[in-house]
Amino acid sequence: MKVILREMELEDLDQIMEIENEAFTTPWSRNAFTMEITDNLLAKYIIAEVDGKVAGYAGIWLIIDEGHITNIAVKKEYQGQGIGKYLIMGLIDYCKKQSIINMTLEVRKSNTIAQNLYKKYGFIDCGIRPNYYADDHEDAVIMWKTIED
Repeated sequence: MKVILREMELEDLDQIMEIENEAFTTPWSRNAFTMEITDNLLAKYIIAEVDGKVAGYAGIWLIIDEGHITNIAVKKEYQGQGIGKYLIMGLIDYCKKQSIINMTLEVRKSNTIAQNLYKKYGFIDCGIRPNYYADDHEDAVIMWKTIED
């Protein structure tokens, strides 16, 4: 399977919304993604493409010398095939090129699969945000990574 990483474009939004709605109980709106791509100068969104289809996507906000991962999702049919790995590596590489020193994210406390993926790439647990998620008040685990050259 050949995976191509590239910048997210407005033309990708139909496929992005399909993945977003499949992956999250409180999905972002199409308008939110449009604003991120077109208006948010701090945001960078990438997609993993397989055979011309969007297999997954990831977003990050670059704030001074930190990168805050906003979201990562992989289409169900591509889960377990390394797409998440490509997306994480793509964000890390992008941060390195932008001289970002640290990366952070929040992840559901129950999402151990994602936590294990992040740990594999050097993210460590640094705290809890109680009742972080609006839909069910689940706690979020705060994870950080220091980027090394």
